[in-house]
Amino acid sequence: MIKRIDITNPKLAMEVLNVQIPSYKVEAALIDSDEIPPLKDTVDTLQQCGENFFGYYINEELSGVISIKIENSVMDIHRLFVHPLHFRKGIAKMLLDFIQTNKKGFETIIVSTGSKNLPAIKFYQKNGFSKIKEIKVTEHLSLTLFNKKI
Repeated sequence: MIKRIDITNPKLAMEVLNVQIPSYKVEAALIDSDEIPPLKDTVDTLQQCGENFFGYYINEELSGVISIKIENSVMDIHRLFVHPLHFRKGIAKMLLDFIQTNKKGFETIIVSTGSKNLPAIKFYQKNGFSKIKEIKVTEHLSLTLFNKKI
């Protein structure tokens, strides 16, 4: 089941963090860099981020999360992650489909991921996203940006 998460609630923000950290640790290993901003998040930074969060629950346990902002007809996916115990169950796709179906007021979706995160790159391409460009963040870290017209 997918439902909105009130990220300003400290208990819910902690639940998100408890899924986010293990998930992004997997990405950090894939891209060989722990300089991923979500690994540095705290309950406070999540509560202040201004993103809209939606969670996928299995038996009332938060298993995956997507967060977005919509501005100027563009939906920006800030986070999309699944707890490693629930990888390969289609949760990321269900969350992506949910926001595309249930949110209004946008014509384009944008998202970025680590350029060495091949599973995420394949996921976005498989779901209709086109690679826009790559941005070098540091000597060892680059991001790949994608968009999708709706």
